[in-house]
Amino acid sequence: MDKIAVLIPCYNESKTIEKVVTDYKKALPDATIYVYDNNSTDNTGELAEKAGAVVRQEYQQGKGNVIRRMFREIDAECYIMVDGDDTYPAEFAPEMVEKVLERKADMVVGDRLSSTYYTENKRPFHNFGNTLVRKSINTLFKNDIKDIMTGYRAFSFQFVKTFPVLSKGFEIETEMSIHAVEKNMHVENVIIEYRDRPEGSESKLNTYSDGIKVLRTIFRLYRNYKPFGFFGICALIMTILSTVFLVPVLATYAQTGLVPNFPTLIVCCFVYLAAMLSFSVGMILDTQTQKNRHDFEMQLQSADRYYKSILEKNRTDFIDTKSRYKE
Repeated sequence: MDKIAVLIPCYNESKTIEKVVTDYKKALPDATIYVYDNNSTDNTGELAEKAGAVVRQEYQQGKGNVIRRMFREIDAECYIMVDGDDTYPAEFAPEMVEKVLERKADMVVGDRLSSTYYTENKRPFHNFGNTLVRKSINTLFKNDIKDIMTGYRAFSFQFVKTFPVLSKGFEIETEMSIHAVEKNMHVENVIIEYRDRPEGSESKLNTYSDGIKVLRTIFRLYRNYKPFGFFGICALIMTILSTVFLVPVLATYAQTGLVPNFPTLIVCCFVYLAAMLSFSVGMILDTQTQKNRHDFEMQLQSADRYYKSILEKNRTDFIDTKSRYKE
């Protein structure tokens, strides 16, 4: 098991990858630098290996697929995830590591939005999207994570080994943030400086298509993690709409004793039934969600026991090696 593992998912980052690897080796001398090449068509892998990184391949395209592979294959006491585009300075990594190893944080978020992001990033729709996503998630999930979509994060062993990676692309950061909040994991923020990509380096993030994927992810996770809220809102909307159309029918009946709009009455009754069904489904799924939270706590305990057993084995192996060396 590594003490610190720096995880760098890469796709065509030959312009910057050598500098990124070199910077993190200087900032974290005890860390192992892992670069996962995601079908690059340039010489990203060769340059990373030349700079001293452990280079591996992930053939399923997409950042989420790369993160899934990294989390599955690498064991470490602390993980640093960073992009290979040289937008996240390495000098903030030691503070993030300290929060994981000393303060027992499960996830540390590198907060760009509180410092230089809006002045360095030259893409206004990216700025708007980051603000929209942050406010949406913090409102829906009642939290205060400062930067939802940052690619600069630190994780504990327990977080990495219990996080189910479902996203395939850039929506992975949103999924991480919501998972940490919903599972009541210890999240801390570190304000970092952000710098725009150097000239000649191109972003792989598509503002519109990837933005839509992120919003769909928020919708899906809110439905899954907060089913009573989601289906309760649906029930409320159906109840209000049905009432709006039903009131004139009832008013006419009260005045004349006649129901001139039977189709409206019938549809309103069915919408009321649908609202009751939606409310009931929300209550049932909320009970299941509570059980899932209980099961997750047990899963965390299992991961913690596994983590401690690995540390003890490493310690025993070190003592045995030291004893043989003395002999």
